[in-house]
Amino acid sequence: MIKTQGIILSEIRFKESSKILNVYTKKLGKISLMAQGAYKPKSHLLAATQPFANVEFQLRTGRNFYYISGADLINSFYSIRGDLERLAYGFYLLELLEKSTPDEEQNEKLFLLLEKGLGYLSGIDKDYLKFIVAYELKYISFIGYKPHLENCVVCNKKLEGKVKFSTILGGVLGFCCIYNDITAKNINNSVLSSMNKLLYSTFEELASLNINKNILNSIHDIIVDYILNCIERREFKSLSLVKTLIGP
Repeated sequence: MIKTQGIILSEIRFKESSKILNVYTKKLGKISLMAQGAYKPKSHLLAATQPFANVEFQLRTGRNFYYISGADLINSFYSIRGDLERLAYGFYLLELLEKSTPDEEQNEKLFLLLEKGLGYLSGIDKDYLKFIVAYELKYISFIGYKPHLENCVVCNKKLEGKVKFSTILGGVLGFCCIYNDITAKNINNSVLSSMNKLLYSTFEELASLNINKNILNSIHDIIVDYILNCIERREFKSLSLVKTLIGP
């Protein structure tokens, strides 16, 4: 018997009344759970097996899945469902973790980041993009690809004049090295300064940061491309939903 806290990332229907859950747990990392009878109207697992749910599980191991012996709901993050934009970004946080982490590799920092991120998202009703960009920068750093923002990623010299961000090299290119990656994107001092602020600020400090929406969009585009390059993926489907709701 294993006891661990976990957050539901996604679900797949299995036969008539059961579901297979993809869950990120505090102790085991990402695992697959079989929730038997979870679709039955009177099932005690009904509330504890929804996406976003933060649950204290008691698990037993099986051949292909873990099986749920007990589940106590800690937080459903129900308010995330109260706004379409908030919901779309919430699914993005789940998809980001689901697509970029291997199975059964423990990373408690990632679990705590997701738990705190969902809690913060459920409590705000504006500035979603500012939070999402801050989350992305923290997330990519926590999985080992922290962007190099202080000096030139190639020569490590002080940044002066024209600079670019290279998703291939993982950081900022100074003027003397900008031709090391012809696909690198131009950025200005405001974008670079904002990236550093968002990376190192806590979620609670975000409200005091005044960052232009155009700058946030620029950083978001850069970091999404960087994350996709790092994890060798082509897209995040949840971001297509965001664009549908609020435009590009």
